[in-house]
Amino acid sequence: MASISLRVTPSASRDALMGWQGDVLHLRVAAPAQRGKANEAVLRLLAVALGVERQRLRIVRGTTSRQKVVFVDGLEQAEIRARLGPASS
Repeated sequence: MASISLRVTPSASRDALMGWQGDVLHLRVAAPAQRGKANEAVLRLLAVALGVERQRLRIVRGTTSRQKVVFVDGLEQAEIRARLGPASS
């Protein structure tokens, strides 16, 4: 099981992966940061981008923060990076 560090912007105009900055993936979700809506949108967006089922993703740190850590069941770190694109500097 591997993890992804995220920096999330809720209430954006659309859902989008913005790319890597170092080891942190930046993304935007249209859902507001209330009652878990943004968290669920983050997990759905990542599931589609990674090509895995939503149930294989779990937020393990930062449920009430813009900085989150998500575990991905069944993928290694290198495979996650390959599926989400290269890091930018």
